[in-house]
Amino acid sequence: MRFPAYWRSILTLSLIAGLLSACSLDPNVRKQKYFESGQRYFEKGKFQEAAVEFMNAVKLDPGYADAHLRLAETYLHLSQPAKAYPELVRTVELRPEDYGTRTELASLLIQSRQFQQAQEQVDVLLKKRPSDAGVHAMAASLLAAQGKISDAIAEMQKAIGLNPNRWEPYLSIALLQLKSGDLFSAEASFKKVIELNPKAAQARLALGSFYQSQKRFGEAEQQFRDALALNPNTIEPRESMAGLYLVEGKKAEAEEVLKQAKRDLPHAPESFLALSNFYYATGDLDKSAAEYRALYQEHPNDLLIEKKFIQLLMQANRLDEARTLIDGILKSNPKDDDALVYQSQMQITLGDVTSAAQTLQSVVKDAPNNIQAHYALGVAFQKQGNLEHAETEWREALRLNPNFVDAQRSIADAAMLQGDMNTLQDAANQMIRLQPGSVDGYAMLALANINTKHYGIAEVEVRKAIEVAPGNSMGYVQLGNLKSVQKQYADAAKAYQDALDRNANSTDALRGLMSVYLVQNQADKAIAAANAQIGKSPSNSKFYSMLGNVFFHKKADLGAAEIAFEKSTALDKYNSDAIIELCNVRAAKGEIDRAIATGDASLKENPHQPNLYILLGNLYESRSDWKRAEENYQYALALNSQSAVASNDLARVMLSSGQNLDVALALAQKARGLLPEAPGVADVLGWIYYRKGLYPQAVNFLQEAAKLQEKSKMPESADIHYHLGWAYEKTQQPALARQQFERVLKISPNFPAAAEIKKELTHLKS
Repeated sequence: MRFPAYWRSILTLSLIAGLLSACSLDPNVRKQKYFESGQRYFEKGKFQEAAVEFMNAVKLDPGYADAHLRLAETYLHLSQPAKAYPELVRTVELRPEDYGTRTELASLLIQSRQFQQAQEQVDVLLKKRPSDAGVHAMAASLLAAQGKISDAIAEMQKAIGLNPNRWEPYLSIALLQLKSGDLFSAEASFKKVIELNPKAAQARLALGSFYQSQKRFGEAEQQFRDALALNPNTIEPRESMAGLYLVEGKKAEAEEVLKQAKRDLPHAPESFLALSNFYYATGDLDKSAAEYRALYQEHPNDLLIEKKFIQLLMQANRLDEARTLIDGILKSNPKDDDALVYQSQMQITLGDVTSAAQTLQSVVKDAPNNIQAHYALGVAFQKQGNLEHAETEWREALRLNPNFVDAQRSIADAAMLQGDMNTLQDAANQMIRLQPGSVDGYAMLALANINTKHYGIAEVEVRKAIEVAPGNSMGYVQLGNLKSVQKQYADAAKAYQDALDRNANSTDALRGLMSVYLVQNQADKAIAAANAQIGKSPSNSKFYSMLGNVFFHKKADLGAAEIAFEKSTALDKYNSDAIIELCNVRAAKGEIDRAIATGDASLKENPHQPNLYILLGNLYESRSDWKRAEENYQYALALNSQSAVASNDLARVMLSSGQNLDVALALAQKARGLLPEAPGVADVLGWIYYRKGLYPQAVNFLQEAAKLQEKSKMPESADIHYHLGWAYEKTQQPALARQQFERVLKISPNFPAAAEIKKELTHLKS
């Protein structure tokens, strides 16, 4: 039987469709399609898309070694080594004889300082490929990472012996010799690299850096110029040249080198990054952000560039722009770990610490190896006053990446706030170990020695800080701090000014310079210094805050202070410190309603700032509006349950308004645990015990409040003496009671309870 032609066509199409359908259902065909699609994305630099395709391939076939390996390489391109690691492990499991992948796995383990696992891989490589120079080079890398420099040099010499005509081992051994202090051998090895490969620009850069470290600046510049001639289309020689100029104090020349790089390499992202990094290092965050914006506009689909741009915007306090980009990423991928961390960091900045902590706890639960999430969670805990949990998170970040210097810096900062100089020194030494060419560790170490009054050691560390980074302001700030505590005020002022000359936006330097003038009762000079720096950095909100503080607290010029704080808040609506001071100025002018209105208006932009609620509570308390004061303190505690100030203030309001003394006592005890050195906290706790009729306990805490007040050198509080006077009266100590009451009237003749005190004094004298 023959079918009509059109039926034959239909049957043919049906058969083809069936075959195609069968092919599409074949897992082997599908996995290959995913793999090939991933390859295409990878070759185009679209690594996020490539990762998705390779993941689809390994889901279909967990034994697909090529897909596991390519997925690992993709993660490495995305700077996600924690995700690359299991893929490399799986590849080695599937292909034990793949020594290239085993070498890559060993390298990753060394970078993450997992030395035992790295040694296992290196041992296999040495056993299976004892004559491979690259294997001995890898063994040398492992030894060097463990600090066994002489053993690493010996292993690298084996690599050179196996292949004496390759230049790379000579470069590696030169760096090891440099680390061991054998400068003569290091220089000879650098030159050997150039002899073997005159076109090795990397060797010339390394030799130039060596000359720079020896202050042989002319020779260093020549090597950098030679490297640039060899590789005119790369950024590294230009960055090295700019770094050299900065060391020599030639900031303008350094900037011009990088501007020229951008002109010569207009489509290379590295040229934008180099100029941005230069501006960031020299304190010009606005220019730094502008370079990143230009780069992002040229590469709008590059997620890595977008994320780095977000980080820079946040550092530059351009939060609205950063939020827009973060929201865009989360709209596309609500589970993007990096974007969630950025969002949380912004919430911390805006005072919404509770939400930030909740988000970050969710991130570390889903992604326990996310280093940045652990670090940010530590910051959130720190803001909540929970330093123990904060340090736990920072140490977890260090466990995941022992080279994560930001975590060490935070541990150092926390130690400094707690007065723990031993921990500060340990953290600073770790920072120096991790980044011996960075100024931070030396500056922190100097600060630790300043605080322990080891001024000679501090000066040595300060000089090191300046030596490693003469273009950085940080070393000069610490020099100013050192000279200031030694009361060498002229030298301190010069050092702080040197810091400002290097970084016009340095708040630490300006604060130090102004404090030098203020300690000498030269408020006018402090004001002039602030105005001079504002002229150079007119968009720095904090500079106006510092100016306002001098007018407010030293000159008692409320009008000038108000203008300065208004300018500060106009420049940065998230500057809660300036907003609070603006409210305080208006309250000091007797404009309580206006101060409250200012605080309320600011809450629209800063709804999660507990300090603003505390301020409003204080303002309502000054009007004896106990209900609204209590509400605001409760809001503050809802945002930060560990706020000692809010706990203490709420306890005081409950005491003043005759509420449950047991609840007030619990709040005051909590505040006391968090702020054991605060006289006002001890005062509230003592007065609660008095009101409960527990007079001996009241005396103990109120005496402690008086001692703490004297120790702190704060203005005397008439309230503390008033409360202590009544506590002495109730414990049958009339002479001491009389002493305290007389002190109240001397401090504050118009004290609200003056009539009551005078009556009691008459009684005590009778």
